[in-house]
Amino acid sequence: MNILKIAAFSDGERGGNPAGVVIQPSLPSDSEMQGIAAELGFSETVFAMPQGQGWQVRYFSPEAEVPFCGHATIALGAALAMHYGNGDFPLQLNQASISVSGHYQAGQLSAALQSPPTHSKPAPAALLQEVLALFGLNPAQLSPTLPPALIHAGADHLLLAVQERATLSAMRYSLEAGRDLMRRAGLTTILLLWAENRQRFHSRNAFAGGGVYEDPATGAATAALAGYLRDIGWEHGGHIEVIQGEDMGQRSCLYATIPAEKGSSIRVSGSARLMEPAH
Repeated sequence: MNILKIAAFSDGERGGNPAGVVIQPSLPSDSEMQGIAAELGFSETVFAMPQGQGWQVRYFSPEAEVPFCGHATIALGAALAMHYGNGDFPLQLNQASISVSGHYQAGQLSAALQSPPTHSKPAPAALLQEVLALFGLNPAQLSPTLPPALIHAGADHLLLAVQERATLSAMRYSLEAGRDLMRRAGLTTILLLWAENRQRFHSRNAFAGGGVYEDPATGAATAALAGYLRDIGWEHGGHIEVIQGEDMGQRSCLYATIPAEKGSSIRVSGSARLMEPAH
């Protein structure tokens, strides 16, 4: 079995979020896919097989299957471009139909995904209180212009926007307590966010539910964030940039294009870099 290692949303030849990519004529069993994801230890590994004119796709973290993963989709788009040429690739997920475009030229990789539909709603008070306690935060540290919310673009995330960049750098939490909270609440990640300006954001993503302390680039959360900004009437100008992974030494750059139609798909794009292939 050939397993590609591709870092998605890379900052040139560094940074990005590593993903395992497995493209085969048929998918391995659930237990085999879970075992491969656990052995690789990346936040996600994506598995794809041909299906009609597109691809059937599933995503696994080291501890559980996830419904949608943005950075692994970018990695898959890059891999498909390497193997089949530049173009658009329809993807059938467990719960949604999306697409990814991949581009490979002169050794440079990039990709763009179209997310599932988005929606958002205010975070329940009890859940917010529990999450604040998990991170040792108080309500006064939160942004008054970006209220806490449950956000969705193929997977569920909780958004906490803070007033100071230093609060992101100081992020700490218990992995065990976070895993319990996020699994009970059905959260894929908890997104901590700081707005540098109206179109440039810095983020950190706790991914304890998948057995990972922190994700260096989270395309699904960026798509959900873009949908949330549209929902609250934020002056985003049709696109945003998210810088993630800086505080863990894996600077990643994510770009989202935001159409006007509420709830519609978000286009998330970025560069990718091929890491050493594994078998």
